[in-house]
Amino acid sequence: MNELITAGFELLTIGMVIVFIFLAVLVLAVNMLRLFVQQFFPAQQSNQAVTGSVGLADNSNIIAAISAAVTQYRNKHSK
Repeated sequence: MNELITAGFELLTIGMVIVFIFLAVLVLAVNMLRLFVQQFFPAQQSNQAVTGSVGLADNSNIIAAISAAVTQYRNKHSK
């Protein structure tokens, strides 16, 4: 019985070490790929702000589409 527990702990340790090494190699590979992409394909600067990327005309069209959809839903389900 003691031998089975010892073998179980050995397998547990070996498995955890293998998973840890795999994850460490994966993190290193992703970081190296990120550096490679940043070096050879630099990000282009954008003149638009992140929050202001949708104009006012687009907002009014979106509001109109949502209002029409809500009205149609209410008319269909009010019976």
